[in-house]
Amino acid sequence: MKKMLLALAVGVTLAASPAWSQQVLRMAHNAAPGNPKSEASLKFAELVEQKTNGRVKVQVGGSAQYGDDVEALTSMRLGTMAFSANSQGATSGVVPQFSVIGLPFLVQDLPQAWKLLDGPVGERLGGHAKEKGLVLLALWDNGIRHTSNNVRPIKTPEDLAGVKIRTPPDPITVDIYKALGANPTPMPFSELYIALQQGVVDGQENPLMNIYSSKLHEVQKYVTLTGHKYESTPVLASKMVFDGLSKADQQAVIAAAAEAGRLNREMSQKADNELRGKMEAAGVQFNTVDPAPFLAKVKPVYEKWEKQFPELTALVRAEASAAAKP
Repeated sequence: MKKMLLALAVGVTLAASPAWSQQVLRMAHNAAPGNPKSEASLKFAELVEQKTNGRVKVQVGGSAQYGDDVEALTSMRLGTMAFSANSQGATSGVVPQFSVIGLPFLVQDLPQAWKLLDGPVGERLGGHAKEKGLVLLALWDNGIRHTSNNVRPIKTPEDLAGVKIRTPPDPITVDIYKALGANPTPMPFSELYIALQQGVVDGQENPLMNIYSSKLHEVQKYVTLTGHKYESTPVLASKMVFDGLSKADQQAVIAAAAEAGRLNREMSQKADNELRGKMEAAGVQFNTVDPAPFLAKVKPVYEKWEKQFPELTALVRAEASAAAKP
């Protein structure tokens, strides 16, 4: 019996061995090859090895090879996954303050969003992440989001009535689409293409770069440039893993995340400039909207989140306003 218990204890210890005891540290993300998140993650891995003189190596598992975003967050908090280029929605399930970046119609363009993230807001979110066993290395870009569907062009909020829209597992996105009259349906991104193809959901919301790189435009008739919210890509490390690195290697990892983030943002901006034409050539119908009636519908979303996180919401709104100034 003693031998059996000893063998069981050894097995459990090996199964739960932390990520930093492995020869190569793993990094998870859910994006398809060619997506700015995917390319920046590969660049991050390259830079970490370079900046640590080979002491730290990173193996990237894209397209949810190492699990979806929620699973990656759980693994990082347990110390069995080192890094993740995660989604804002999934991250908000662990650190709810991340949702506030997604207040509806908060920013008008990507440069404004980046100024918002790179100041006190990012610092505040980093503190909240650390409380949950995560280290916020950088805030990469995940674009200004738009609405696609197979039912009709969305010209007014009334056109969304009853339309089943896939959302990430993000409370504020669900709130936005409920306020607009749609039927929001949270679902992992890895399941989205099949769900659209089979009609499980009518539509979805994402930046153009995600729609195109994951070929969602192949199974969607209409894209409406709603610009209803912005999302970042929180680049996170397991605090358990990060604390096990030397100070020099910690600084190298942070520097690598910042440098790879510049590539991510450049690619995201380029995608916004180029992808509409490519999707229109493939037969997708685009339209724009007057934002005023949409803004009127989502006022309850602001009221809800201002009650939940009054200080942070005030900070985010003030920084967004300041970032809009030339």
